Amino acid sequence: MSNQCFFLPVGELADARVDTELSLDGPEGHHAVTVKRVHAGELIDLVDGTGVRAVVEVVTTHKSSLTAVVRALDVEAAPAVGITLIQALAKGDRDLQAVESAVELGISAVRPWQSDRAIVRWNEAKASKAIGKWESTVLAALKQSRRTFLPEVLPMLTTSALAKDIEERTGSATPTLVLVLHERGTAPLAQVIDQWLDANPALRDAKGTTRGEIQLVVGPEGGISDAELEKFMAAGAKVALLGQHVLRASTAGPAALVLTRHLLGQL
Repeated sequence: MSNQCFFLPVGELADARVDTELSLDGPEGHHAVTVKRVHAGELIDLVDGTGVRAVVEVVTTHKSSLTAVVRALDVEAAPAVGITLIQALAKGDRDLQAVESAVELGISAVRPWQSDRAIVRWNEAKASKAIGKWESTVLAALKQSRRTFLPEVLPMLTTSALAKDIEERTGSATPTLVLVLHERGTAPLAQVIDQWLDANPALRDAKGTTRGEIQLVVGPEGGISDAELEKFMAAGAKVALLGQHVLRASTAGPAALVLTRHLLGQL
C-alpha cells in the first residue's frame, strides 16, 4: 500500500496484471497530477471499488493524466456479512458526517431515510442532487481510508417504504438482521447480534462463503417515533440498545458499526 490512493472506473482493474500499463485521466487524473503533485517514479494505489488494489509506479504525467505500470496486485475478499447503514436525514450535515465515518470504518452500503421527525426534507427535485452529494462523500472517504470496496449508496426510502423493504429482506433466504438503535430496546446490541449469529453459525466465519446482511437503522436528532418503531418491529426488525448514553445522529451509526464488525470478526 502506498501513501496515495486514486479511483478508477468500477471494474477497470478486472484484467490488470503485474506489468500491465494503466492510465488515470479525467477528474481523478487532474487531481493526482495538479493537486497531489504525483510525479514519475512515485508509487500510488489505484482501486476500482471491486476489492482490487493495484500498486503502480507512475511512468509519465501530463497536464491532467498519468500513465503507470502495475507493480503489485492485492485482491480483497468481500466480508461474509455485509453491513448497511440506514441513516435518517439530519440537519447540519450530520447525516453526511455519519456516512463519511461509516465508510472509513468499513460499511458496505448506506441508505438515506426520510423519517417522520427529520427536519431536512428531500423533495423530488432535491433528491438527485442530494444523492450525488452522498456519493461524493462516499468516494472521498473511500480514497482517504484507502479502501478497495466502494460502498453502494442506495435510494432514499420513506418510513413506509423502509418498513416494506425490511419485511422483504428479513423474509428472504439470505440471513438478514435489521437493528433499530433505540432506547426502547431491552437487549444490548451485542446480545442481539450474538443471538442472530448463534441461529446462523456459518456466519461466524468472517471469510466464509455463506452470505448474510446486517442493517443498522439510525434515527434523526428528534428520534424515531413510536409509530415508526412499531412499523419496523412488525416488519421483522429488532430493537437494540447502544450503550447507556444518547448519541448524536452523526455518532450512533459509526459506533454501532465498529461494535458489529468486531462481533463478526471483521476487525
